[in-house]
Amino acid sequence: MPSLKDLRNRISSVKSTKKITSAMKMVAAAKLKRAQDNAEKTRPYAEKMREVVTSLTKKTNQSNFKFAKKNNESKKTTLLLVCSADRGLCGGFNGSIIKYTKKLVEQLETNGSNTKFIFVGKKAYQSLKRLYYESTVENISDFANPTIKFEIASSVRDKVLSLYEKDEISECYLIYTKFKSAISQNVEALKLLPVEVDDSDEEKLEDTISYEYEPSEEVLLNEIIPRNIAVQIHSGLLENLASEQGSRMTAMDNATRNANDMIDNLTLFYNRSRQALITKELIEIISGAEAV
Repeated sequence: MPSLKDLRNRISSVKSTKKITSAMKMVAAAKLKRAQDNAEKTRPYAEKMREVVTSLTKKTNQSNFKFAKKNNESKKTTLLLVCSADRGLCGGFNGSIIKYTKKLVEQLETNGSNTKFIFVGKKAYQSLKRLYYESTVENISDFANPTIKFEIASSVRDKVLSLYEKDEISECYLIYTKFKSAISQNVEALKLLPVEVDDSDEEKLEDTISYEYEPSEEVLLNEIIPRNIAVQIHSGLLENLASEQGSRMTAMDNATRNANDMIDNLTLFYNRSRQALITKELIEIISGAEAV
């Protein structure tokens, strides 16, 4: 059984940890408000950009479209933009991204596609570099100090388009965490390249108004799509940052509650041990007095 001194040291240590987790919870809550506002303000613009690109893609001639699906591919290579956090202590946030990425890579390899990676954030890179070091194109870290600038998304966009135009990749996905609330975030994959119209997009566009464009849709798409890719990457990074802060706030709140429970249990055990020790000493004194 631990001594009373050991118990006092343990209680003091847990109290110090509680102060840290409580402070981190308050910091994350303050950052979450700003990150959530930025993510929610960016969503309408990003969604409208996707709608414009989808509408133009539906009407364009695929043969003259630079960012359309390539038909002469012997071996597909998929680029994955994996967005994670630079720091830990945010619950299962980074673990969910890593798990989702591994599952997606398995699906792509099953379909006969090679994979390349651009990591935005240290944690996913540190976990996956052992498996995919040879396939890693670039690792970007410390990008949210204190906010995420659009230039970061533009630089990543330029790298993606450079690889696509050199035929080093045939498609690109953005893996990020969609923010819903402080306790609910979902990992999603958004296809950036090539630009295609799926069945769900066609159903959404059935009742839209028809427009005539000058210049042609192909020319407009070649100008709009690079901007759209940068907007989608920037929106994904903002969603990811809000999800990170929400997950960290929840994790630190749970850690603080666990610390309180542990302090209560240790204090109760300490008091019982102290009482037992005092009782034992009294019994020894009484027994000695009776012996005399």
